[in-house]
Amino acid sequence: MEREYIIREIEKKWQKYWEEIDLYKTKITPANKYYVLEMFPYTSGELHMGHLKNYVIGDVVARVRIMEGFDILHPIGWDAFGLPAENAAIKHGIHPRIWTYKNIENFRNTFRMIGLSYDWDKELATCDPDYYKWTEWLFLLLYRRGLAYRKDDFVNWCPSCKTVLANEQVIDGKCERCKTPVLKKELEQWFFKITTYADRLIDDLELLRGRWPDNILKQQENWIGRSYGTKIIFKYEKDGSELPVFTTRADTLFGVTFITVAPEHELVKMLISDSPYANRLVEYVKESIQKSDVEREFAQREKSGVFTGLYAIHPLNGERIPIWIGDYVLAHYGTGVVMGVPAHDQRDFEFAKKNGLPVKVVIKPVDGELNVDDMSGAFEEYGIMVNSERFTGMPSESGITEIQKELEGRGLGGKAVSYKLRDWLISRQRYWGAPIPMIHCPHCGIVPVPEEDLPVVLPEHIKDFKPKGRSPLEDVEDWISVECPKCGGRAKRDPDTMDTFVDSSWYFLRYIDPKNDRAIFDSEKVNQWMPVDQYIGGVEHATKHLIYARFIQKVLYDEGLVNVSEPFENLFTQGLVHKSFFYCSHCGEVVQDEEVLGEVHLKCGNRIEVLTEMMSKSRGNIVAVAPFVEEHGADVARITILFAGPAEKDMLWADSGVEGAKRFLLRVLRFYESNAGRVHGVKINVDPGALKGEEKDLYIKLQQTIKSVREDSSEFHFNTAIARMMEFLNDLYGFKKEDSPVLVKSCIDFAVLLAPFAPHIAEEIWHMMGFNETIFYERYPEYDEKYIHFEEVEIPVQVNGKVRGRIKIMKGAGKEVAFRQALQDDRVKSYIEGNSVQNVVYVQDRLLNIVIKSMGGNS
Repeated sequence: MEREYIIREIEKKWQKYWEEIDLYKTKITPANKYYVLEMFPYTSGELHMGHLKNYVIGDVVARVRIMEGFDILHPIGWDAFGLPAENAAIKHGIHPRIWTYKNIENFRNTFRMIGLSYDWDKELATCDPDYYKWTEWLFLLLYRRGLAYRKDDFVNWCPSCKTVLANEQVIDGKCERCKTPVLKKELEQWFFKITTYADRLIDDLELLRGRWPDNILKQQENWIGRSYGTKIIFKYEKDGSELPVFTTRADTLFGVTFITVAPEHELVKMLISDSPYANRLVEYVKESIQKSDVEREFAQREKSGVFTGLYAIHPLNGERIPIWIGDYVLAHYGTGVVMGVPAHDQRDFEFAKKNGLPVKVVIKPVDGELNVDDMSGAFEEYGIMVNSERFTGMPSESGITEIQKELEGRGLGGKAVSYKLRDWLISRQRYWGAPIPMIHCPHCGIVPVPEEDLPVVLPEHIKDFKPKGRSPLEDVEDWISVECPKCGGRAKRDPDTMDTFVDSSWYFLRYIDPKNDRAIFDSEKVNQWMPVDQYIGGVEHATKHLIYARFIQKVLYDEGLVNVSEPFENLFTQGLVHKSFFYCSHCGEVVQDEEVLGEVHLKCGNRIEVLTEMMSKSRGNIVAVAPFVEEHGADVARITILFAGPAEKDMLWADSGVEGAKRFLLRVLRFYESNAGRVHGVKINVDPGALKGEEKDLYIKLQQTIKSVREDSSEFHFNTAIARMMEFLNDLYGFKKEDSPVLVKSCIDFAVLLAPFAPHIAEEIWHMMGFNETIFYERYPEYDEKYIHFEEVEIPVQVNGKVRGRIKIMKGAGKEVAFRQALQDDRVKSYIEGNSVQNVVYVQDRLLNIVIKSMGGNS
């Protein structure tokens, strides 16, 4: 306990010192810039080790770059608006602002305890009016550029949170926050037109290849979902309204026997009003839109649909095509209308058989025929077109091209590109968010708030935040009622607030110029620092924040405010932190340690289970950062996290890892307590060519360690970098020549190598060696390429006294190393296999003799 107390005192001392010397102060004009950034934290609840991993990784990167001579920008701020804070405030009966700023203070204090290398002058919070003024300004910019619009649409609705969700916030048909099944609800909402940038968002992924993880790039490609095909326009028989279809198989056009429209498609209301089966359709649509997209798309589910009694006209042969409404079609995928080709699509085949619809063969195999009466399933391959008028006899590939030309000539379609990506729904019916800066006037329509009137500040005196299915801001009369800035008449503010992903879509730019009250940022300053050189965060943001931020960056690029179109040059995604916990399936609850005796839950007498999941307060398996640091120290927390495994992989938090980290750091301190006095605050040079024996070996091991630590760190393999330093510490303990200059140099270089990983302990041992300035003014060590490898010797290998081979080993290698190497030699191995090794005689650097007892083989 005494040593743990000393470690904490060491950390407080050096944190105060770093603050006094402005170690992390950002240069106004960088000469050699490096912008390192972790995704900023959402300030909800208590900071635990699952959160901390992200920030420790970023801190190591920043400190290495500082010691490599870069001018660093390493800021921190708070993602502070949103549902969790508002829900917590409702639960505890306090204002969301009070709850949020209390959490911000806790997070700030905890980050300072860890000694993270942040420039606190850059701190920001998205719930500060000084910040969300510019989030509102950004909305107006998009509105002015035609990229923000309002429309009626069926949207994702969480009945628990009582707000809409963007498609990206629905995971497996459930709200990503509360896991409640998501419904569809028709509302008038604000959208950002991200689809305008779909091609650039997918094409510019090539700029990131090799710099971003492949799985993130693939997820973004799939989410944007660009596919090339054909647009085919069927006309509604009654009034000629267009029913556009997107397909990649235009060669099957003459096999269409029905078309199906999504229940939430904008044309459905018109079809219902015209249909002789209107009542039945209304009920079907009502049932369908309450199903999740996951349920509706499930491949094994039987497809349902209802015939409208209405028809469309085939664009090429003029046939009447029956119109159905089916829940297996989604309005936000393709055009929301699909053509049914039962002979050549298995889903359509099953639907047609179920509903008695005709099946027309229009593609046959290249080397055979296809009889509709013999079909038990659809023929989905390319082949030769048949029963397709003038296109009959064409191969599918050329038939597609010719049909595209025909459709273009008739003005009924042609080549087309389709995307899965849908416009970004940003309206939220909650209080705790950036207000949408628009005014609704009965005379002028929708009018933007004048820029000089920003920010539209959230009212403080609101009393009821509880979700009602509409924004609580509607009930704050003195806030919602306002003069129209255009005509001066009575009008109302837009009552909704923005999705918090809007706040986080540009925060990395504001860090560069956080105090600017005249503009969103100074472009000259931003262009000095952007793009972010290294971004670090969770893989879960692949199709949310990372796409939104890329979109906003491109909008600002087109506006001429930034000179790079991609915000994050390099991306690293860290793994999660898991921890085991007790669970009683009988009681259906998490069980605390003190409630368990052996394997029995004391409350009910039943056996408990040991489960392992991501750290979560609801599971009771978190390790809170602040009390851990008070007990063990910040550097122990850092080493535990970094040493647990590859940074990109999930890690299991274990007490044994904590003890291992502590032992390592205490061994470092003990070594320097005994040896720091040899340095006398003077850096020395060593002539490696003059070294021999033990000194030369230690020098080579030092170079190997420097090389390994540098290379592993650059690849985020911090666990192997630490392992290599642990090995070298053993080498230092085993070195016997106490007056050696190599020992002095090793003490200096090892301290500098350790500094990014355990900065407090490294600073302590640096000053123990007599140095006066911070260790972080030192250059990170470079290795000597000439002394990476030990000298090799070649020795003969005997079996029962006869030479059977020769091996190369490092000079000075021991018997076990030589014997293992001999077993890799095929000729030697052939004499040993099947026989019993009785003895191994080794003369270092000279000879290895393996004595065997013959079991009937060679000898």
